[in-house]
Amino acid sequence: MAPKKRLQGVDDKLQKLLDANMDEAPARRRAREAFKEIQLGIDHILFKTPTEGLKIEESYEVNSRGLEIFCKSWLPEASRPKAIVCYCHGYGDTCTFFFEGIARKLASYGYGVFAMDYPGFGLSEGLHCHIPSFDILVDDVIEHYSNVKENPEFHTLPSFLFGQSLGGAIALKVHLKQPGAWNGAILVAPMCKIADDMVPPWALTQILIGVAKFLPTKKLVPQKNLAEAAFKDLKKREMTAYNVIAYKDKPRLQTAVEMLRTTEEIERQLEEVSLPLLILHGEADIVTDPSVSKALHEKASSSDKKLILYMDAYHSLLEGEPDEMIVRVFGDIISWLNERSEKFTGS
Repeated sequence: MAPKKRLQGVDDKLQKLLDANMDEAPARRRAREAFKEIQLGIDHILFKTPTEGLKIEESYEVNSRGLEIFCKSWLPEASRPKAIVCYCHGYGDTCTFFFEGIARKLASYGYGVFAMDYPGFGLSEGLHCHIPSFDILVDDVIEHYSNVKENPEFHTLPSFLFGQSLGGAIALKVHLKQPGAWNGAILVAPMCKIADDMVPPWALTQILIGVAKFLPTKKLVPQKNLAEAAFKDLKKREMTAYNVIAYKDKPRLQTAVEMLRTTEEIERQLEEVSLPLLILHGEADIVTDPSVSKALHEKASSSDKKLILYMDAYHSLLEGEPDEMIVRVFGDIISWLNERSEKFTGS
């Protein structure tokens, strides 16, 4: 492997943490702790939201499978939240980097925001970016957010799922397993189908599916540069290097197989989606297919559904676009949430 590019503000000691094998959670936790302040100091619009008036908490909770799950919450300090928003992050990602800024923004508008790193992702326990079973991962997410919603402080509030990319697929699977449990979902560039350009040729895919049965954790799936494909703004694309615990290797075989299988399942179940929906997608997205977001909008049985397509925008609508586009997307999310929250609370 070529040596990693030295980041600005990183000395030899920090570089050593960055170069460490991050397959297991302790190494990822050390790297994140060391880089936390550097990350929050980067010049990105998401990190400009002040934290005054917000109550922010981090914790680790052991789930029913005995796995230590990292979770975080952002709440308005002086008032009861209008609603709760439960976040599902994207492939290889974590809720501790760019989502920090997204969550602060939502909380500053009066929402209680809750996030978790899935097992094997971010700061949670497990082999990095290994999804042995998408269904079990979805059950882990349901368990965690059911506990949040059962909290007496929040159980009467409307609750919304917020899924980005792979997290959009997870949010849809959560809804399909719990059809009446949520008051709506915000799906940003949801992974209802991986764009054809991002999937290996059919013959190679069949070989990889076969090999996955014997070598499920091997990092063998060819992949294009995701930051390049997802981030339109070049300066912001460079900032992805500071997401030090994001998974940046080739996908593991079983993870890739589970993602393909799940997107095929979701495509077949679009008509079963029945909750209020806000679907946001960049028309120039080459990571997840915007045509399937159009199909979801068309086929979902929801009586309340809205699709917004952003011309010339890439995959990372809230992190990788020029500032004016990020502000516009946020505005669309906040107004949709405000309308739905008022409808459910009658205020």
